[in-house]
Amino acid sequence: MEEIISVFPAALRGLCRKSFAGGREPEEIRLRVGQPVMILEKGAEWYWGRNGEVVQGRPRDSYLWSESDMKEALARMSQYSMYALEEEIRNGFFTVQGGHRVGVAGKAVCGQGKVTAIRSLCSLNIRVARQKKGCASGVVPWLHQGGELYNTLILSPPGIGKTTMLRDCIRLLSEGTKELKGRKVGVVDERSEIAASYFGVPQNDLGCRTDVLDACPKVEGMRLLVRSMSPQVLAVDELGSREDCQAVEEVIHCGCRILGTMHVGKVEELREKIYLSQWLKRGFFDRFVFLGLGAEGKREFSIYDGGLQKLC
Repeated sequence: MEEIISVFPAALRGLCRKSFAGGREPEEIRLRVGQPVMILEKGAEWYWGRNGEVVQGRPRDSYLWSESDMKEALARMSQYSMYALEEEIRNGFFTVQGGHRVGVAGKAVCGQGKVTAIRSLCSLNIRVARQKKGCASGVVPWLHQGGELYNTLILSPPGIGKTTMLRDCIRLLSEGTKELKGRKVGVVDERSEIAASYFGVPQNDLGCRTDVLDACPKVEGMRLLVRSMSPQVLAVDELGSREDCQAVEEVIHCGCRILGTMHVGKVEELREKIYLSQWLKRGFFDRFVFLGLGAEGKREFSIYDGGLQKLC
């Protein structure tokens, strides 16, 4: 986690290092001007104390994040060139070295009903990037048969790990497995979450046959990659709009396989969504992977065929 520690002011790096000590695995670090530094880990909250401790539950003498802390952290995150990050910040987030995503909040500057810039940043949310290699090893064997890949959607409610599962599926399909030859994979990474690119270079391992189009709208990106990189598999996160679905159909008609994700509370909801119900009738997708949490909070998956018959 040295990439995260290095963006904090020198005097605070010891506290940040303690945030990751003792087996903790923070998911987010929240920095708000004038408020305590908050570390979120699997539903628990940790705080920095002024005496150098990191404790669960807000201590009476919390360390309050200051304006000067914010300015120095932002300077280090941007390598002392905030101008270079303006376009990303306008979208509400940017990515730092190591693939860690930083969400921002502040004063929005608007024009013609759209946000043109975000100034005077007062809140940062550092989302700690962790690539879980191997998490899709039990899923990928269900996504192909006889060397042929299935069009596949990974489904789950928010926060269960769709993107993490998608990322590892991409890596395994790109590298190949004992049963499957590696494929050329094109990734449209609209929110820089899959590859976590830093100045265009993916920080996550997506395999040797993978090409990434970073920070590009899904619809335009899917069409562009099909034309420019001739992928055998096109991977995209969080499908949902009518335009997304139309672009997916175009890609499938071009002979490219789709590997995507979508927010769904339960598998039965697929029949309630207009485009998905049409896909079911027309047999566009052969596999649906549904992610959920088991009794002990452990992520579990179920596999369904194109007719929503459960396979495992």
